[in-house]
Amino acid sequence: MAGKPILHYYNGRGRMESTWWLLAAAGVEFEEKFLESADLDKLRNDGSLMFQQVPMVEIDGMKLVQTRAILNYIANKYNLYGKDIKEKALIDMYTEGMADLNEMIIILAIIPPEQQDAKLALIKERTKNRYFLAFENISESHGQDYLAGNRLSHADIHLVELLYEVEGIDPNLIASFPLLKALQTRISNLPAVKKFLQPGSQRKPPEDTKSIEVVKRIFKF
Repeated sequence: MAGKPILHYYNGRGRMESTWWLLAAAGVEFEEKFLESADLDKLRNDGSLMFQQVPMVEIDGMKLVQTRAILNYIANKYNLYGKDIKEKALIDMYTEGMADLNEMIIILAIIPPEQQDAKLALIKERTKNRYFLAFENISESHGQDYLAGNRLSHADIHLVELLYEVEGIDPNLIASFPLLKALQTRISNLPAVKKFLQPGSQRKPPEDTKSIEVVKRIFKF
């Protein structure tokens, strides 16, 4: 019997958060190994990191790196990737759009303070007029409970993850998108996700100044 997936990353959100969400939604227990600089150097030196960087997930005898590869494997393994090639293409398209916005949010936390106001204004504008608008229109156009094929996929899970991230920036941004809010409620009430959202779960708190400094030290930003 295969062991639990092992997630290698620092003790914070960053690019590993989507993997937590996906495993939690699939009801899969996982272990975490939190990295300091020496740990990262060891993984690099022993050949565990193909491209010398994390996140890295040990699963099914593999050491997977690159966030999109990790998420796609987990989604395929746990039937969260659509029923056919067309649904997979839609899911890929949706998740790539989410990844673009999520990357902007991650960068916001590590850029110099004097650049943050301009970056935050851009994130709010893109969120409301590009990304959330697109997903609201998708939901309205087909009238289904989920984004692709009316069945739960990792696109739904990552969109809800993103909705929570954006609420942390400005809770008013979702107000104009009732279908997205309904999706957030629906996914959040799934038993495995509801458990993940409870205090004391493996979900990490939002990044603060201290945790950002830890990241900079480990990854030598």
